[in-house]
Amino acid sequence: MSATPAAAQGRRVTVVPYVEVGQSIFADLNRGDVLTYSTVAVGADVSANTNRVSAQLSYRYERQISWRDNVGDQDINSGIAQVAFKATPALTLAAGGIATRSRADIRGAAPGNVLGNVDNISQVYAIYAGPTLATHAGPVAIGASYQLGYTKVDTPNGGTGVAPGQPRLDYYDDSISQTATVSAGVAPGAIAPVGLTASAGYDRDDAGQLKQRYEGYHARGDVLLPVSPYVAVTAGVGYERIETSEKSPVLTAAGAPALDANGRYITNDASPRQITYRTDGVYYDAGVVWRPNPRVNAEAHVGKRYGSVSYTGALSYQASKSVGVAARVYDEVTTFGQQLRTGLSNLPTSFIAARDSYTQQYNGCVFGTTGAAPGGCLNDVFQSISTASYRARGVDAILTASRGRSTFGAGAGYANRRLYGDNTTPGVTLYTIEDQSYYGQLFASRTLTPVSQIDGNLFVDYYDPGILGSGGVWSYGASANYGHAFGRLSTNAGLGVYSFKAAEVDAVWSAQAQLAARYSF
Repeated sequence: MSATPAAAQGRRVTVVPYVEVGQSIFADLNRGDVLTYSTVAVGADVSANTNRVSAQLSYRYERQISWRDNVGDQDINSGIAQVAFKATPALTLAAGGIATRSRADIRGAAPGNVLGNVDNISQVYAIYAGPTLATHAGPVAIGASYQLGYTKVDTPNGGTGVAPGQPRLDYYDDSISQTATVSAGVAPGAIAPVGLTASAGYDRDDAGQLKQRYEGYHARGDVLLPVSPYVAVTAGVGYERIETSEKSPVLTAAGAPALDANGRYITNDASPRQITYRTDGVYYDAGVVWRPNPRVNAEAHVGKRYGSVSYTGALSYQASKSVGVAARVYDEVTTFGQQLRTGLSNLPTSFIAARDSYTQQYNGCVFGTTGAAPGGCLNDVFQSISTASYRARGVDAILTASRGRSTFGAGAGYANRRLYGDNTTPGVTLYTIEDQSYYGQLFASRTLTPVSQIDGNLFVDYYDPGILGSGGVWSYGASANYGHAFGRLSTNAGLGVYSFKAAEVDAVWSAQAQLAARYSF
């Protein structure tokens, strides 16, 4: 994964479409096999920063044309878009989308590239949109929001790279997710020595695979008590009801789930809904908030939720206009579609456009361009793709910094998921399995001259499937790119080395090189 600065900064609104042609070489370092590809791409980089609009879009469609008859050509779509439109001082309309490629099965292959007939890679698309209201009625702050999202995942290329005999996991299809929240609160000292907030929300996700459904309601009240000019203690209690369910698949004469042409389960529409997860009751937490100055905001909470102890927290630190750090500790019951929509909507509207010459992926960390919005990581979402609902817990952190002609980024985290599913139908979902991952990424870019630039990336990931008979999977890689502009025509030369190791299988090593020329309109 790699990144290059967004095009044509310095103007309030820029639109830069382009066409690109390139030549790539892929080498399997284990077997000595070498593949040659030609690439043709079209794309656009768009950015806007006005009094009412903050937006950025970076999208690219690429056609890879193999020089070998037994290796198929392929299409790759990649990009991220974020838009925020301030319709009124109180109302903001936001929308966004992502196109990327990601691993399907957490146990399977973990290639760092997308050239050739690679296993276990699926094309992912997601969009979201919705309004946010923030206003006042006297001393009462009133907030409300709604988001609607859609996610679509193609079946993985080739196989998954999972050893024969392992239980089969499902292939995610699509989902529609939505969330609505409302809140009202007063600050400490407005009507009482403490701050008071009441909030409520509704969440729903309808997935195509086995018609899985997630539905949740919650309402809670919070109290905030300042104990010093910089520190406050807080406590809250609420009620929530979450239920996930799915229908059964059609079974073959042998009693196995029937599959359609894409390898997905065929739903038995006449079957009753099977409850896969349910919680219904009171939850509570308490914590500390620390705000020593406007640039630092930190909070930590501990409580009881989902039947066990729950820890959450957040930290943001804007060291300067160009240096920022953000971290979070999370704990939630969710789905892939919901988690992707939430992670995407939390990304900044100004980011370093990640256009890797090889992988063209946006499934890692997305670095912001300012210290106020350093970015976010999507690794916890993309560690694997499952239709099952799950409890997601983890921690991640991101840093972005610019100094002179250099830009740096770093991200790291840990993600744990406890999967929920029907345990009465063989081969459908692995019930109560816990998988987890660790991830880290480093990025650096430097402008050498007004017309040349170099950048590099390092990443490492470790996946623990938590499934009996499946070992951990390592994935790591490094890439470097050099670009030079000749007016509207620019050239790029790059090199990447990648490796992954699954269970007892020997590590798979590969290398790629590319030369490309782009014409921007």
